[in-house]
Amino acid sequence: MKRAIALLMLGLGLVAHAEPQLSPQNIVVNPVPTDLQVQVGVDRDPTGRGNPTYQIGEKIVINVSVNQDAYVYLFGVYPNGEISPILPNPYDRDNFLRAGETRRYPPVGARYQFTIDGPEGQHRVLAVASKRPLNIGSIIDSSLRPLVRGADALGRAIAIVVTPVPEQDWTTDVAFFTVGRAQPQPISGTLVVNSTPQGAQLYLNGRFVGSTPVTVRVTPGRQDVELRLAGYETYRTSVNVNPGQTVNINATLERTRPSTGTLVVNSSPQGAQVYVDGRFVGNTPLSIGINPGRADIEVRLDGYDTFRTSVVIAPGQTTTINAGLNPSRRTGVLSVSSSPSGADVYIDNQRVGRTPYSVQINEGTYDVRISLSGYTDYRTTVRVERGQETRINAQLVPLRAQLTISANVEARVFVDGAELGTVGPGGTVRFDVSPGRHQVVLLSPGYRVFVTEVSLRSGENETIRANLSRLNF
Repeated sequence: MKRAIALLMLGLGLVAHAEPQLSPQNIVVNPVPTDLQVQVGVDRDPTGRGNPTYQIGEKIVINVSVNQDAYVYLFGVYPNGEISPILPNPYDRDNFLRAGETRRYPPVGARYQFTIDGPEGQHRVLAVASKRPLNIGSIIDSSLRPLVRGADALGRAIAIVVTPVPEQDWTTDVAFFTVGRAQPQPISGTLVVNSTPQGAQLYLNGRFVGSTPVTVRVTPGRQDVELRLAGYETYRTSVNVNPGQTVNINATLERTRPSTGTLVVNSSPQGAQVYVDGRFVGNTPLSIGINPGRADIEVRLDGYDTFRTSVVIAPGQTTTINAGLNPSRRTGVLSVSSSPSGADVYIDNQRVGRTPYSVQINEGTYDVRISLSGYTDYRTTVRVERGQETRINAQLVPLRAQLTISANVEARVFVDGAELGTVGPGGTVRFDVSPGRHQVVLLSPGYRVFVTEVSLRSGENETIRANLSRLNF
């Protein structure tokens, strides 16, 4: 901007300025409403509706967007009235933006940058968007040097430039900035942190800053230090760092003392229930953390004798139990098959598997249900005797569908060509039929034949209401 495209003067309000804020209308505004919109802002206020502050020497990025395809021209307006072209510039002459596009200046990887270099005070950036290119030769010369001075002169010049353009094809927007001088920074101190072992995470005042060994510049004053490393106790301390001072911290980390031991339980066969001090903790194979001390262990599986033992759990150590389960002498075998197979087997209302199914089970009486979709449930009660095999072979019966028919006159009912009965006026008849597609015909002297088709699934009930019309002779 001023004297070089790499320089853009914006302001930081260290003191209050008496001059009034400059609105877009104070520079130039389209008096005719238009659906074309442009928005200009900066990195510290992308909306362009605030008044962010910058220090001299800081970098700044300008953002601009349009809601329709348009050519965008950017100008800087200084507190002293100077005008500086921002876009296009010698490094970036592409000022055509697509609808919905937001573009930043300078772009990422550009050969130039905008640096704040004064003067202090209120600065503005004016964006002019037009649906067609503008001839801005009356504002800047061919080398992009400004030819006008002051916001009023800029407004008049732009008004002339946009006069050939239809009023609904251009619009403007303004963003505000304040420039001030940077305040002297306090002299920092240095904190050097090491640990044994190394690689601990350093949190300084609650913020992670790196892993030991680490050297960090800090502002003078109290610093809360925390070191964390897996398998070690957290190390905490606080130090006071003076301006220009270097403070060293060498922390020796202590290993974390294990608070539990590990209990591993295997069984043959697997899937047995494990109880520790009478509390169920899972099924074998099992590995769990457990408090140190004596523990009474039970391993239970239906059809097998309960395995019992006691162990002493030591902190940080693993105790392993291998339980060989013996078949119970008070068990028998229950074998279940079905036709067709693949049916769910329920013993005392608990699903245990699918047919064919066999299990060693305690002697006793059991309610058995065999269920398969599309078939009637098979139910029975059996007595399993010690040392014997009890067999169930279920012949599953397909579920029937049901057809309910009513008619307005007395009529004979035919299903798939077979006469099934007669239905009276206002009455109903019900037939069991096989699942699938069926043709239903109703005949009555002096009335037209009633014909329809239905498709039924297993267990489904379909109702047909036949309205027979009289024949006209």
